Amino acid sequence: MFTKVLVANRGEIAVRVMRACRDLGVRTVAVYSDADKHAGHVRYADEAYNVGPARAADSYLDHEAVIEAGRKAGADAVHPGYGFLAENAEFARKVEASDLTWIGPSADAMERLGEKTKARALMQEADVPVVPGTTEPVESADEVKEIAAQYGYPVAIKAEGGGGGRGLKVVHSEDEVEDQLETAQREGEAYFDNSSVYVEKYLESPRHIEVQILADEHGNVRHLGERDCSLQRRHQKVIEEAPSPALDADLRERIGNAARRGVREAEYTNAGTVEFLVEDGEFYFMEVNTRIQVEHTATEEVTGIDVVKWQLRVAAGEEIDFAQDDVEIEGHAIEYRINAENAADDFAPATGSLETYDPPGGPGVRIDDAVRQGDEIGGDYDSMIAKLIVAAGDREECLARSERALSEFEIRGIETIIPFHRLMVTDETFRAGEHTTKYLDEELDRERIDQAVEQWGDAGSDDTGEEDDGESDDVTEREFTVEVNGKRFEVNLEERGAPPVPDVEAVANGAGAAADAGGPSTRSRPEAAESDDEEVVVEGDGEQVTAEMQGTILAVDVEVGDEVGAGDVVCVLEAMKMENDVVTERGGTVSDVLVAEGDSVDMGDTLVVLE
Repeated sequence: MFTKVLVANRGEIAVRVMRACRDLGVRTVAVYSDADKHAGHVRYADEAYNVGPARAADSYLDHEAVIEAGRKAGADAVHPGYGFLAENAEFARKVEASDLTWIGPSADAMERLGEKTKARALMQEADVPVVPGTTEPVESADEVKEIAAQYGYPVAIKAEGGGGGRGLKVVHSEDEVEDQLETAQREGEAYFDNSSVYVEKYLESPRHIEVQILADEHGNVRHLGERDCSLQRRHQKVIEEAPSPALDADLRERIGNAARRGVREAEYTNAGTVEFLVEDGEFYFMEVNTRIQVEHTATEEVTGIDVVKWQLRVAAGEEIDFAQDDVEIEGHAIEYRINAENAADDFAPATGSLETYDPPGGPGVRIDDAVRQGDEIGGDYDSMIAKLIVAAGDREECLARSERALSEFEIRGIETIIPFHRLMVTDETFRAGEHTTKYLDEELDRERIDQAVEQWGDAGSDDTGEEDDGESDDVTEREFTVEVNGKRFEVNLEERGAPPVPDVEAVANGAGAAADAGGPSTRSRPEAAESDDEEVVVEGDGEQVTAEMQGTILAVDVEVGDEVGAGDVVCVLEAMKMENDVVTERGGTVSDVLVAEGDSVDMGDTLVVLE
């Protein structure tokens, strides 16, 4: 087994991996951007290293910076979590070429399955059904139109390296082809560093079913049952459960066997997920996620198998010690993504401070998170701040327990989608297990979401003041965060006879600092921290079009002198992995453009000025 693992990620998945490492007696190394210097995964790790500025492309996606952090720390393996570099075969190959071990499938297997066109061709060879479409990338609008003429509209344009609905665009008519093709290519480049796309027939009302697999280097391939991820909005999963309420025993067996055939054909090792679309009793291969999934927790709850531990064990060369027949699905589990979003405002990302953060507990309730009360939730990264996983003996009991847990989950200071979840656990269609991937976007009455937010939403601030902690004024504790050559240290000082002072941060480059203690961390949960970020507002003259959230400018659609009307798009802002059109409230002439493609902006920053 490894002695020290670098986790090339952030947030709850980084803490989840670190907890598995701790269970195995393995020390952990965090990497962090400037925006995450106080983040929970940094506080939880045994040691941490700065890898760059807030923009992910300059930090978490910087191959050399992450590998160099591993070298500095003396790590012997890298776990990528999900997102960021988790499915980047180029990065995996660089890790394999270094002194570090890659905790995941080989770079070759990632290329065979991570790029969707190659994966479709391979699955056909393994006699796994695929959705009708191309097995080669398309480059022009004319190619897309030819395929649509063959299969009929709608068709789906998908980023070759994509996943989670990013880089996926549905085309309903010939008039939409050029714009949707350009958007899919742009998202593929932005999120996956790969602008290649392919086209397939778009299924109208499918179920989204995925199979968790584990495979080792000794030829053992196991599946751990399926998850139902059909409750989605804009192809983003919001609630996942295991097992699926929509499969009978025969279909369940056929899908599980197909997943095993496919990954065996690909010579795949470690954990992965084979995703299928199910419609009218038939199933079709969609893609393989060559990494751990957000929703792996539901599988863990119904199988009792720790998927992340097995990732570490397989990467260390161990053999899977259970047979396929030993895998038993017991009970039911549902995972609720607790996203910082306003469900009543079309699930727009929200930012702010967790003035109150009090998650539920009790039988069958699990919380995976990396935040604590007082933390700031910014807009630089994914909007998910926690996961609530509820398990019970059957689905009916699981839904009842979910109602209780969601009602106990108190978050104040920032909007979350907890009210939406509370609506869904009482929704007749969801409770009956009859929902499809289209249910949220096309069937659910939006007014019901607004009513749920009005009834159960509460992002207000607490009015209670801080109480005296009872400590003597004679002893003052000071906490410093010191950064030396990119490595993060925490220093606690006790000073007698001094007046109390607020927490401060000291940043030194090459200066002396407290050394790493060398022993395993004694932290049991991520600790809360204060933020020292200052809001930066760009001033302009005339009517200002401002950013409603933090994010990165993906495109600027206007120039100085352009005439725009009310509701026109002036730029596209990416926030929390979602594209958002920035539009004008009133018309006018563009007198100033204060941003360019690739710029990072804060909420309230002026983007465009009209006169």
